[in-house]
Amino acid sequence: MRLNEYLMSPCSKSSIPYWKINTINIPADMKIVHNDDFNDSFFTEYHDESYFRLIHYLNNIDNKIVNGFSVKTADVTDIHLIVEIINKSYTDLSVNYDQIISYTKTPVYDENLWILVYESKTNHVVGCGIADFDSEVKEGILEWIQVLPEYRGRKLGQLIVKQLLCRMNKANFATVSGKVDNLTNPERVYRKCGFVGNDIWHVMHKKY
Repeated sequence: MRLNEYLMSPCSKSSIPYWKINTINIPADMKIVHNDDFNDSFFTEYHDESYFRLIHYLNNIDNKIVNGFSVKTADVTDIHLIVEIINKSYTDLSVNYDQIISYTKTPVYDENLWILVYESKTNHVVGCGIADFDSEVKEGILEWIQVLPEYRGRKLGQLIVKQLLCRMNKANFATVSGKVDNLTNPERVYRKCGFVGNDIWHVMHKKY
């Protein structure tokens, strides 16, 4: 895919950010289609997982801090904390140090787009955010947005998203994706932060 084609409509042209298009090989037993091209006949051969993909044009961002919490830029020495937060935030997946450190080796790594949220009273880390910046496309990409389960409902997810968006001052737009059926409903958080769009992608694995 050419860059100018992608930029016409990033979320409908590709299920993944532009920089990944030429670096990821889709397995032979996997099919990825936009919702416009999806039909029920696919269910006979494939298991389907649906993902939303949204865009933000980086305007009118409210970056107020939530009372009782602070935000710090993370560095590589904080990766063990990020791994811990991610693993405590999910019941259906886990990551390790090598997986997260690998993000710092990509061409879209931006050290300013790795953040931690601290509770001021206890100085405990209660959330984290990781985003990328593609300098060729001028695209910011949200990757990991996590808040510990016991701290949810305090608008900390919105805090992390908005803080990252405000740090994307070199980008023209930002994108994010996630599972449609995620029980924590991250799409609702992203839309509250100004993300828009209705693009759904179906990631289908062959039945055996």
